[in-house]
Amino acid sequence: MKESHISIQRGTPQDIPALFSLIQGLAEYEKAPHEVTNTVEQLHQDAFGEQPLFGFWMAYEGDLPVGMAMYYFRYSSWKGKCLYLEDLYVLESYRKRKVGIELFKAIVRQARQDQCKRISWQVLDWNQPAIDFYKKLDASFDAEWVNCALDQSQIEAFPL
Repeated sequence: MKESHISIQRGTPQDIPALFSLIQGLAEYEKAPHEVTNTVEQLHQDAFGEQPLFGFWMAYEGDLPVGMAMYYFRYSSWKGKCLYLEDLYVLESYRKRKVGIELFKAIVRQARQDQCKRISWQVLDWNQPAIDFYKKLDASFDAEWVNCALDQSQIEAFPL
């Protein structure tokens, strides 16, 4: 069987529908499809509007989108500019074909280009394939920090 070529490219406005489809695939994989409230239109505005909020890389086999990596910048009072990897997702049938590592390399190149002091991300504790993937990359795992959040309804209900 002939090995197909996977290309990794910076996300463009034309990639937004494919990105959204992959986001939905990730939500299905993470057993939370009902949690996706974002839209193609909102993603387009947030990625390519006057003040872009995130960037992304896409993996394609020919014209078929097979993976993505979304990121944005944050700031550490101790370190300075950091890159946060929001999502890295590869279609199941393309895993173990080095698509994930190529997307991760694109994120590392982005962090170097933007002179980031750290790349950070989260992984669900039950997602052993992802944990194993990141261990192979020699990533540090930090059990000391606890994630905290307010969802939209909590933000709206918060007494001011």
